[in-house]
Amino acid sequence: MTRFLKLILASTTLAGIAAAAPAVHAQNAAPAVADAMETETDRLNIWFDNKFEEQLAFSPIRQTLLGRRTAYDQIDDYSIAAADRQLAWMRVATAELKRDFDYEKLTPDAQISWDMWLFRLEQAEAGVPFRQNGYVLHQFNGQQSFFPTFLINQHRVASESDMVAFIERLKGSARALDQLLTRAQGNAESGTRPPRFAYEGVIEQSEKITTGAPFDDGKPSALWEATENKLAALVKAGTITQGRSDELKEQARAALTGSLKPAYERIITWFKQDLPNTKEAPFGVSELPNGEAFYNYRLANQTTTDLTAEEIHTIGLAEVARIRSEMEAIKDKVQFKGDLQSFFTFLREDDQFYFSEDDKGAQDYIDTAEKHLAFIKTRLPDFFGTLPKADLVVKRVEPFREQDGAAQHYRPGTPDGTRPGTYYAHLSDMRAMPIHSLEVIAYHEGNPGHHMQSSIAQELTGIPKFRAQGGYIPAFGEGWALYSELLSKEMGAYENPYSDFGRLTTEIWRAIRLVVDTGLHTKGWSEEKAVAYFLANSPIPETAVRSEVRRYLVMPGQATSYKIGMLKIQELRAKAEKELGDDFDIRGFHDTVLGGGSVPLSILEKQVNQWIAKMKKL
Repeated sequence: MTRFLKLILASTTLAGIAAAAPAVHAQNAAPAVADAMETETDRLNIWFDNKFEEQLAFSPIRQTLLGRRTAYDQIDDYSIAAADRQLAWMRVATAELKRDFDYEKLTPDAQISWDMWLFRLEQAEAGVPFRQNGYVLHQFNGQQSFFPTFLINQHRVASESDMVAFIERLKGSARALDQLLTRAQGNAESGTRPPRFAYEGVIEQSEKITTGAPFDDGKPSALWEATENKLAALVKAGTITQGRSDELKEQARAALTGSLKPAYERIITWFKQDLPNTKEAPFGVSELPNGEAFYNYRLANQTTTDLTAEEIHTIGLAEVARIRSEMEAIKDKVQFKGDLQSFFTFLREDDQFYFSEDDKGAQDYIDTAEKHLAFIKTRLPDFFGTLPKADLVVKRVEPFREQDGAAQHYRPGTPDGTRPGTYYAHLSDMRAMPIHSLEVIAYHEGNPGHHMQSSIAQELTGIPKFRAQGGYIPAFGEGWALYSELLSKEMGAYENPYSDFGRLTTEIWRAIRLVVDTGLHTKGWSEEKAVAYFLANSPIPETAVRSEVRRYLVMPGQATSYKIGMLKIQELRAKAEKELGDDFDIRGFHDTVLGGGSVPLSILEKQVNQWIAKMKKL
């Protein structure tokens, strides 16, 4: 089992997990022992990579996200039976691991790979009792909006066969939507329904996806526009004739209107019929059957710790208080006359902090984000030894899934760099996108945040693929992205004091999440109480605040991963700086943190401890 973080309630930081004894390095062992370790490790790494390929076969979508064109005409199986088959495979593979390999004969890094494999099985097993507690379809980046986004942006078309596969995936998406609807219906029958706003969001997004040509006589829908663009590119390249393009276009039309639209209509119809059974007033999961146990599972899953809801709530309150004092200092620095709450109001309402409410304003936002990212890219070599190879682009969210005030997000590129990583911004309401927070969010989503972490992980060659490309652990990924916001200040960012205040705004935002998420799900907080606490402690516009709170309500526990992960990385850095003194190397530390892929916080600590021990011997 993984080891977990413990809370010292009198402190605003997390106590470290007991440091593991320094591992014996192969180069210091007897030659015969070293050779045996390398041999066992080489055998195991080959086994891991073979198993990764077996596991990857379960997910055609994941194969595409990794830039592969295998199973390119297929969509994943989202049934419970498919989930059972994957779990059974994982159990058999793990039994094989324990039977055929000796943990004690592995190198330290190979032991981490072993630990990671067991961790992933533990996570899968832990979720089985709560399959009927989750919200299958909801308003926040739900699966109903994922399939069009995936087909438009990730399914690349460079040949006729790619286009044929695209059309088959339109049909396969319909089957997957039916499977997800079946699961949502089953959960509803067992008493698990999200609040009414989540139903309304699913209905609205599904209607937007199926509005416009070829579904009706309106302007081309996003999917139809993408279909036409992909075909036009093939014709322009001379890959297919115009006649063949016309044939494929009619096949795509038939798939969209004959398969995909009916699937969305079934979702819309059922969600409208079931709407009266939902609660209009938003609520936390503690009100649902098995809700308390489900939330505790979610906290453990998202933070990779055994911190209780009460402990997380307490950490959040302490962090909010600390960051408020730093905000006060910047308020005084810009010579604002008034208290902090008045300064929040000033930042929310003054026009100087917003771009215009039109397409020009949206483009200005994107252009400014790109400018900040270009600057930080020049500073990366001073803080990292390993740099990402993949490009990064900034894009506006597609209209069918764009929501006022919704959080920006990142989608990774491919390991081979053929598709860049993408930072998406919701720009339908520019008053929810203040300029003073623009810079810090660009660093969080781009470099040195999510793009840096995800790209380096995917591009790693010295560890098994299941670690480099096998999945995302929120406490690590979101903790790193939040840590990178503060790191960017060390790198010379935030020259404008309002931008530095924006940095504190996003940090207190994540501290508020600890308070609000646990408040909603364990303390009976109403939506209005959560919104009021948010507004009292940050200048974030109310539109964005309400979107945030509703996100926490349908994704319990996820919002707690950011601050818990950041605090752990800061704690490990402070430990390394103290123990290594003048020998501390910031580039080596960052390469250690990012060089093992996405890991739970206990394994991250093990990696850093090994690095510290190694540096002491140099």
